[in-house]
Amino acid sequence: MKTIVLAFVLLGCVALTWWLWTPDRSRSDLEKKYLAAPGDMQQVGAWRLHVRDSGPRDASAVIMIHGFGASLQTWDGWAAQLGRSHRVIRLDLPGSGLSPPDPASDYTDGRSIALLLALMDKLGVQRANIVGHSIGGRIAWTFAALHPERVDRLVLVAPDGFASPGFEYGQAPKVPAVLGAMRYVLPKAVLKASLKPAYADPAMLTRDLVDRYDDLIRAPGARQALLDRMRQTVLVDPRPLLATIRAPTLLVWGERDEMIPLANSADYLNAVANARLVSFARSGHLPQEEAAADSVAAVERFLAEAQPSALGSRNDSPGRAP
Repeated sequence: MKTIVLAFVLLGCVALTWWLWTPDRSRSDLEKKYLAAPGDMQQVGAWRLHVRDSGPRDASAVIMIHGFGASLQTWDGWAAQLGRSHRVIRLDLPGSGLSPPDPASDYTDGRSIALLLALMDKLGVQRANIVGHSIGGRIAWTFAALHPERVDRLVLVAPDGFASPGFEYGQAPKVPAVLGAMRYVLPKAVLKASLKPAYADPAMLTRDLVDRYDDLIRAPGARQALLDRMRQTVLVDPRPLLATIRAPTLLVWGERDEMIPLANSADYLNAVANARLVSFARSGHLPQEEAAADSVAAVERFLAEAQPSALGSRNDSPGRAP
């Protein structure tokens, strides 16, 4: 009897493991589904990158950097509009979207800055407007501080960078060991639940959006890359670097952001000399998706301003949109 019970228990464990197991997807299948053109996969220095380069080549360039676990599709709404008057360059960071993991497994900010320089050089872009969301925002403002000669204007969408619970200055975060299981087990329902806090409107979590996240996080090596990026994130006090930024800066924030709250914008307004804020009342962490039309209109106006003197200072009252 004990043998029969044990056999049923083992059978149940095998069945549960088989049900929960989420193997990598074929890279060729993912490229068939999400690659717009074969030329969008480019060798840039040490990296193989997924890059979309649209809009008039002789226009002012806009480079867009997505956030943690996302991909260049997060900018679809903005790219379509800005591409009418700007050269729009979007990329998947290494180990995200269709870009394979970093060959050196290096996901530090210094490595990201080197990648951005290499991309601009490869594409023949001497200067650009740099746009970044969340950790992409941290990469963007760090780049603007270290390489002001390559930056015209800076757009930071709910940027990361200041210390928060679990992310102290000078210390790598403690990544729970249980998260390592996601390399093998990541049911779509669990993934969807992890996305919910990013959106103020649950209706934004469409089947297509969740399917895309599910597909791309299962690209070969992507889950390990996410874990490595978390473990290698060591924040430094951003204020000294932010104080050196001279590029006109627009902060874009969702007022219902549960991941990097709107209140954090005050830190940037105090630290960056030539910054202003526009916020969106019904948006969460991704105003470029939840308030795409209104937020890109604000960005268009900002990019169209002829002189930095046309901008307000850190003491301006924040703008607000629906």
